[in-house]
Amino acid sequence: MTSISLRGDDRVLHVAWPDGTRADYPFLWLRDNCPSGFHPQTRERQFDLTGIPLDIAVSRAELEDGDIVLTWSHGGHVSRYQPGWLRDHRPGLGLADPARIDPVSWRGDLDPDTLPRAAAQDLMTRDDALLAFLIETKKTGLALVDGMADDAEAGIAMARRIGFLRETNFGTTFEVMSKPNPNNLAYTSHALPLHTDLANQELPPGFQFLHCLANEAEGGGSTFCDGFAIAADLASQDPDAFRLLAETPVPFRFQDDDTDIRRHHTVIDLDPFGNLQELHFNAHLAGIFDLPAEELEAYYRAYRTLMQMTRSDDYIVTTRLRGGEMVIFDNRRVLHGRSAFDPNTGFRHLRGCYVDRGEFDSRIRVLSRNGDA
Repeated sequence: MTSISLRGDDRVLHVAWPDGTRADYPFLWLRDNCPSGFHPQTRERQFDLTGIPLDIAVSRAELEDGDIVLTWSHGGHVSRYQPGWLRDHRPGLGLADPARIDPVSWRGDLDPDTLPRAAAQDLMTRDDALLAFLIETKKTGLALVDGMADDAEAGIAMARRIGFLRETNFGTTFEVMSKPNPNNLAYTSHALPLHTDLANQELPPGFQFLHCLANEAEGGGSTFCDGFAIAADLASQDPDAFRLLAETPVPFRFQDDDTDIRRHHTVIDLDPFGNLQELHFNAHLAGIFDLPAEELEAYYRAYRTLMQMTRSDDYIVTTRLRGGEMVIFDNRRVLHGRSAFDPNTGFRHLRGCYVDRGEFDSRIRVLSRNGDA
């Protein structure tokens, strides 16, 4: 049976469960998270923390019908908590998150045939297949879909099955093909070195969806590398270079007749807990580095080291997309590029869009709620 005790001097409620799990809950935390302080439909917090004193205390704690019931000294308010809810929200633990999936790094020896792969029909009609595919895609940051309909909207429909599309200055969707008067190198037949898209944006797009409608031209192989693997190896092999790239913001810029979007980012970005979070690497969008003169040479050395790693066969995986295939990758982790192609030898057309990481993770969480998924 669950047991409780007040530790007034420490201002905590101590809870012990039959399996030996124990936790302390500070009074302020308990009052802030009283179930009565949340809207029953929206689940948003309505409680106003400024309406209680900081020294609020519990005058009585008891177990009643399996719940933990607290009576507060301020105003006599009564809070009722389910022991299971308190266990799941133990301070310092963090709520379990189905979308918190550890990345699985890969390098140039990866066989593209071993990448996560699924049939479009299964992903469009079966939630269980979609959930399994999203989880595997989150691990590797790169996956493929077979059997796409011969329809320019098929890839867009697949992306919308996962989340809302991210609109950029290139539109909600974009056509990757050789065009006259291009405003981006992707719209030429030139080779594209490995990069992340739109590093100039305040928040670069998350997952990119590229539906191959035709790939008949000579050349045009798609290249990828795991930016997390490169960053991890750089941290091990050259800690000073890693530190410079993780701590020093540099400018990125895109401009055309209608747009001028600029942003400073670190090339390697860590989350608040010190884990690799994303890369911003696009040599074509890199602005004029504006560091003090005495810092430039060391920074260029670090930047060039990472650039050389993105050109190394130790990291690059190459595949040739076929009509009816779609590639999905995390644009803030996986760098992508292509070899040059000859538009005179055949037509090459990929149609793309973005779904942000938050939408992708939300879909994993919602599908994970369903017992049949």
